Amino acid sequence: MEETIEHLSRFNSKALDDILGKPFKVLDDGFVRVVDYMGTDSSIVQAARVSYGKGTKKVSRDRELIRYLLRHQHTSPFEMCSIKLHVRVPMDCWRQWIRHRTASVNEYSTRYSIAINAAQKTAPDAWRGQSDVNHQGSAGLIDPETGRELSQEESELHQLARHIYLKRLDAGVAREQARKDLPLCTYTEAYWKIDLHNLLHFLKLRMESNAQKEIRDYALTIGHEIVSRWVPVTWEAFNDYVMQSIQFSRLEREILACLLQGLPEAALEKAESFGWLVRDTQGILKKRQERYEFEEKMRTLNITLPWEKDSI
Repeated sequence: MEETIEHLSRFNSKALDDILGKPFKVLDDGFVRVVDYMGTDSSIVQAARVSYGKGTKKVSRDRELIRYLLRHQHTSPFEMCSIKLHVRVPMDCWRQWIRHRTASVNEYSTRYSIAINAAQKTAPDAWRGQSDVNHQGSAGLIDPETGRELSQEESELHQLARHIYLKRLDAGVAREQARKDLPLCTYTEAYWKIDLHNLLHFLKLRMESNAQKEIRDYALTIGHEIVSRWVPVTWEAFNDYVMQSIQFSRLEREILACLLQGLPEAALEKAESFGWLVRDTQGILKKRQERYEFEEKMRTLNITLPWEKDSI
């Protein structure tokens, strides 16, 4: 019996091919660039149609299918696409990045090589204050005069740390030990390969406004400069159904239903029963993270909550 060979062609993204190897600058000395990729929007469609055959292609256009898959969280077709990035990033930012354990990673080794001679610098007007609401976040800026002093001290610290590191190497200390006092702002580099489904999850978390600014800058660059070119239909759906959507919990939905029915007192009763409106001895509303998040959602919808004038 004669063997029949089906000749296949590889899906390519011309827009992504045009920027292969091009570094997109992030922070003061970081970058992200595409090294390689597999698949496009067409690969997602191809994988999805394996489930129910080619016959439905006439009634379901590619864009509609991709939007349906993402809207209903059918994730496996998106795993058929993958991308490999070369990133240069400060070590403290990389610690957050590497927590996403769904990628294949190979990082620059300071056991084998001398540490990269670059550290992230902070401009005098870029020092952020500690948030009173989000204990792991920042809010507002430190005054510029104090910032100038902090930036000067930062520069001196970087120079001292590098000097001591090189002095240890010159004295014959092993690279694996000499590096131990390098600051976390020292840049590292890595190759990072991830499938599209898990990349979108990474972007969802790290593009959010409450993400740390440094890693958010990287996520925004990856999203707007790379993913938007690579899989434009998926990127559009991701923004429509994930980044620009609002999800409500049962508690939030019950309060919102009261407000939409013109029942602010009922909404207050609901919020009180959920423990959102507990007051201190001075009658001021206590901090409640869940309430803050709901208030932010309502501001997005331009809806005023009956207790907001008392909220802190």
